[in-house]
Amino acid sequence: MPTLFRLLTTIAILVGLAYAAMWALATFVEPNRVEMTVPIPPERLAPR
Repeated sequence: MPTLFRLLTTIAILVGLAYAAMWALATFVEPNRVEMTVPIPPERLAPR
């Protein structure tokens, strides 16, 4: 049983670290908003 407990504890710590990393990224990182223009050829707009 001690081995199973150690495994579950290690997995719980890794999941906690991953959750903390995702929270930190979502909280502290601001995305850059850039206006984007994509040209569309007239052939794609014309009905067939």
